[in-house]
Amino acid sequence: QLQLVESGGGSVQAGGSLRLSCVASTYTGTGTIRCMGWFRQVEGKGREGVATIFSTTATAHYADSVKGRFTVSHVNENNTVYLQMNSLKPEDTAMYYCAAGRYLGGGRCPLMDVAFGYWGQGTQVTVSS
Repeated sequence: QLQLVESGGGSVQAGGSLRLSCVASTYTGTGTIRCMGWFRQVEGKGREGVATIFSTTATAHYADSVKGRFTVSHVNENNTVYLQMNSLKPEDTAMYYCAAGRYLGGGRCPLMDVAFGYWGQGTQVTVSS
């Protein structure tokens, strides 16, 4: 299987920054991971795609709500994906989940949770006014 370990969540005031990290450990039986990314969820709603990245090409895909503020990056040698979050807003408050998937399609990795089969435990991000 595959294990995703997240860190970096916390509480900040509006305008502040956080950097989320996710370390992936692979095991036998796990197919080639082509996409990694971040999703967020608030109570009562489904998981919203925030940012995804192809693990080999570094092609990123961002939700409109975070473009220009968030940056996703991947370090292949460490099997680690990061989410740098700047200019945080109260509406960014959510549980953030790291995700990994095979996704055999072309183009950018999707911002749809159904494309990802592996998930971290989540890390809470709270932004205060």
